[in-house]
Amino acid sequence: MKKYILALALGLGFAAQAQVQDFTLPSATGGAAFTLSAAESDYVALHFLLKTECPYCMRHTMTYATRSEELPGVRQVFIKPDTREEIQEWAAKVDDVGLDIYQDENAKLARDMGIPYGYKFHGQVVHYPALILLDKEGNEVLRFVGEHNGDRMSFDDLVARIDALKK
Repeated sequence: MKKYILALALGLGFAAQAQVQDFTLPSATGGAAFTLSAAESDYVALHFLLKTECPYCMRHTMTYATRSEELPGVRQVFIKPDTREEIQEWAAKVDDVGLDIYQDENAKLARDMGIPYGYKFHGQVVHYPALILLDKEGNEVLRFVGEHNGDRMSFDDLVARIDALKK
């Protein structure tokens, strides 16, 4: 628990000074591309999912997608570094809740945003799972990087963090 709080505290300290460059990610599941500067929301939650089959990624995605109405003004953006075909295959296994999965080819955005690389999972080396929250000006206001595939910020923790930011 202490490590988790420290990670959030470090993320908040970093966030106050980090403005993210505009970017566009193509949808791998047939929707429109996502462009940060065109996002019409108070916050954008970037969910960096692992490359490969990861049951924690599926559960995380489904939880955030099905509960997203509990966070009005927050755009949930699910990002995978796989090929378009791999993402489509993965998305077909996730219950249909009308969500887009965006492609971060070769994890370029993950690298640009400083998501650590080097996690060994299913015989591959990938970047760590992460959630980065941006405000409407594109400033990073929260960063959570998991230590393993099951280490994710819960939806309820994100709700609490956003409530604290609004105060």
